[in-house]
Amino acid sequence: MRTKRQGLIVWFQHMKNIKQLKRYGHLIAISRQSKYAVIYVDQDDVEDKVTKLESLPFISKVEPSFKPFIRQEFESKTAVKDKEYEYKMGI
Repeated sequence: MRTKRQGLIVWFQHMKNIKQLKRYGHLIAISRQSKYAVIYVDQDDVEDKVTKLESLPFISKVEPSFKPFIRQEFESKTAVKDKEYEYKMGI
C-alpha cells in the first residue's frame, strides 16, 4: 500500500546545513541560487515536521505543497472540439 506524501518547500539561509534537512524527510531537489529545498514527508506528519523545521536557526520559512489537494482529473480536448463544430441551425 502506498503512503500519502506531501512536499514541503524549505527556504534556508546557508547551503552548509543541507545535510541536516535529510533527517526530516526525503530530500528531492535543492536550488542553490534561490536557496530552497523540496522535501517529501508523510502526510500525517506534516504539521510536526513544519514546526520542527521552523524552529531550526538556519531556516527562513517552510511552506507546504498543495499538490495532494488539487484535482488531477482533466477533461478531454476532443469533447471541446466536438462542441466547437456543432452548428445550431434555426428555421
